[in-house]
Amino acid sequence: MGYTLNFGAVWRDFDLLLSGLGLGLGLAIVSIFAGCWIGLVAAFAMNSKHVLWRRVASCYVTAIRNTPLLVLILFSFFVLPRLGIRLGKVESFTVTLSIYAGAYLTEVFRGALLALPRGLREAGLAIGLTEWQAKIWITIPIMLRNAFPALGNNFISLFKDTSLAAAIAVPELTFYARQINVNTFRVIETWLVASLMYVAACYLIAAGLRFFERRLAISR
Repeated sequence: MGYTLNFGAVWRDFDLLLSGLGLGLGLAIVSIFAGCWIGLVAAFAMNSKHVLWRRVASCYVTAIRNTPLLVLILFSFFVLPRLGIRLGKVESFTVTLSIYAGAYLTEVFRGALLALPRGLREAGLAIGLTEWQAKIWITIPIMLRNAFPALGNNFISLFKDTSLAAAIAVPELTFYARQINVNTFRVIETWLVASLMYVAACYLIAAGLRFFERRLAISR
């Protein structure tokens, strides 16, 4: 029996797919922003002279990077309420994705910090900056510039990871695509449109990141 393509059912609920795509982008933006702060703190901790800070940051990175994101999502949504920590499904997913992003960005920032010339810190101290001022005004800006390509790749990866939010009924793109598929039984059409929307969004994000990367590049 042949299968006839009919996109009518998908187009009728296309506004839901668009709203889900927007929510996914919002979740990725918030998570990458929060993850950057977590990653910066953990990266400096891993490069710290204090053994305790290095061990704490290392344990965090090791534990999160070796645990599947879906397991972390289910743990935060189903287990934490049993421990008295209750969050909404969107908040729960955002916190989980931020912590997950922070672990990967820690390694990105740590590598960027190690690649910086040692003379930068000394130059900042030589012109009268304190240790923290040298970090804020010299080390971090140059480190972020060097880490920008990897940061962009992590953002695209995080955006695609928002599809896992459907596991706890967060109404993003995959959730609505699955809902339309169940209601209409238009399997090929629904997932083809959803896939193309993810591809188009990732392509536009990558193009925007390349534009900013060129703007931030230092002329040689």
